[in-house]
Amino acid sequence: MARNKEALVLLLDVGPSMHSVIPEIEKVCSMLVEKKLIFTKYDEVGVVLFGTEDTDNELTEEVGGYQHVVVLKNIKVVEGDIVEALQQLPRGATHGDFLDAIIVGMDMLIKKFGETNKGKKRLCLITNAQCPIKEPFEGTKEEQVTTIAKQMTVHGMRMESIILRGKLSQDANKKIMDENDQLLRIFSTETSARSTYVENPVSLLGALRTRNITPSTIFKGDLELSPKLKIKVLVYKKTAEEKFPTLKKFSDKAASTDKFATHEVKVDYEYKSSQEPDKVVPPDQRIKGYRYGPQIVPISQAEWDAVKFKPEKGLKLLGFTDSSNVLRHQYMKDVNVFIAETGNTKATLALSSLARAMKEMNKVAILRCVWRHGQANVVIGVLTPNLSDKENIPDSLYFNALPFAEDVREFQFPSFSNFPAPIQPNEQQLEAAANLVKMLDLAPQGKEEVLLPDFTPNPVLERFYRYLELKSKHADAAVPPLDDTLKKITEPDDELLQQNKSVIENFRRSFELKENPRHKKSRRLLREERYGSGEENSKGEIPALASNLIEDKSNVEVDNIGDLTPVQDFEAMFARRDNPDWVVKAIDAMKNKIHDLIEDSHEGDNNSKALECLAALRKGCINEQEPKQFNSFLRDIWSFCQEKNLHDFCDSLSSKGITLIPKSEAADSEVTEDEARSFLVKSQPKV
Repeated sequence: MARNKEALVLLLDVGPSMHSVIPEIEKVCSMLVEKKLIFTKYDEVGVVLFGTEDTDNELTEEVGGYQHVVVLKNIKVVEGDIVEALQQLPRGATHGDFLDAIIVGMDMLIKKFGETNKGKKRLCLITNAQCPIKEPFEGTKEEQVTTIAKQMTVHGMRMESIILRGKLSQDANKKIMDENDQLLRIFSTETSARSTYVENPVSLLGALRTRNITPSTIFKGDLELSPKLKIKVLVYKKTAEEKFPTLKKFSDKAASTDKFATHEVKVDYEYKSSQEPDKVVPPDQRIKGYRYGPQIVPISQAEWDAVKFKPEKGLKLLGFTDSSNVLRHQYMKDVNVFIAETGNTKATLALSSLARAMKEMNKVAILRCVWRHGQANVVIGVLTPNLSDKENIPDSLYFNALPFAEDVREFQFPSFSNFPAPIQPNEQQLEAAANLVKMLDLAPQGKEEVLLPDFTPNPVLERFYRYLELKSKHADAAVPPLDDTLKKITEPDDELLQQNKSVIENFRRSFELKENPRHKKSRRLLREERYGSGEENSKGEIPALASNLIEDKSNVEVDNIGDLTPVQDFEAMFARRDNPDWVVKAIDAMKNKIHDLIEDSHEGDNNSKALECLAALRKGCINEQEPKQFNSFLRDIWSFCQEKNLHDFCDSLSSKGITLIPKSEAADSEVTEDEARSFLVKSQPKV
């Protein structure tokens, strides 16, 4: 067997105590084989069942014993029939012995591949470990397990055990379970084995790694702490986003009887001149252009290579800082792990000492990273210590990339504390909201977290792979409904909602919900409202402009404040969050609009619109924590009106009670309540 291939034997408990979870086992095991068909189609898989009424394995015929163990599928290259067999597992009628199943699986691997250590040989045991293990003919159970574990090591085998507990274990004998757990722990200490305990169907779905990624280094070299102090390290990816498999173009032009047709689609591109459409432009006559304002600037490949920043490969420490200075939301991209060079004792001690010192002092390291030669950019990141609690696993460091100034998106949101007292939440509303959050807590105190990241599969990918397998059998198959287990990941728990109905109802009663009048209308309806129906137009009537067309402008991206609906335009610009500069632009534009309205007013004809705009500006500056902008502008407007003898607007301003923003309405304001109340009074001209 080649070194990059895997031989896997699934050891599945189908006894009576497992009947309730066999449907989930069918899903996760068939998914494993489906992914092998996509990503590693030359891997080999075998299936062994225990707890069956029948017995069918070679060891029973050769040496006797090993009852109620059935080899459902011998080890072979993955095919569709293995998926079908795993989707229809039989229900056993007797209790099974997982040690017998392990020995049968080991025998299959030894007979298939002999004494070689090439390739990857893995056993995967899924059981609830509730049934007692038979007493051995010689020695104790612990000695028997130790012997089996040593043989695994000799033949280069690894074992993964998934044990069902919690709700999935029902009413089991605790003494038997504890004894079986102790036997499984011996495997973990004596050989390369891992045990995982799951308590619900969702965790079971994610506990079995349906696709194993071979780790590969992204950097191998020195971690330079100073010019005279360097540590040999290896850098691996700790987490990476699992994406959809690459979909390839498929051609159906080949005859269906042609067995050697590849159905491959090749794509070629040709570039032609706009002046001579029939002439193909060769590569040496093409050049890239970059738009710069109204013009396009051509830049050749040689110029582009000269402009490129070409840093040297390496990892350099820039310094240390308190961990509180680097916030979690600043982490970007995937997580990498730094470990010492394999077999290098000095590097292991140095890296461990560094990690423990950082942990003790609550520090993190800032690093400059260039992973490979020719890398076009430099990565700045943070190293955080990861101390191991196991003797055979050394300490390591986690690396997260940090953003540059251009990568940060600043969004300004108003605070509740800046709102007027009447619209701030009261004690009853705060308590209702706190109870709702507590009720929906996925990690309640004293209980296991509901959706553990390590055991929660991506429901989008799971659904895709299942439909792909269905589509491979039935070309016209419709998309099936969402699986119940995946619903528990994507939707709230119905049982939890029913148990806490009173909490949800109390939250609903505590807040008054109103329909938003700014609803989006279809283009056809807007045209009918704007121009009227065909019958009205045929009579020659001029349709009136619909009043709610003004409200609908909130759904359109507004870049400036117009003359028709300045308040609505101002609110629409405030609502834009694609750039933090829109708030400043909106305030400046509204100031100019108010100033123009006052200056162009004739006998006060623009006063009402100017006052509406001024009120909207005041409200917006309170919400966006910009009281100084409004207060300064109001003083300037008042002075301008006094100089130009626009006393009619001053009178309107006083009657509407529009004054400075005090500190009670906006925390950043420097104006007191008394100053705000006396502003208009003091500013009245003396007669």
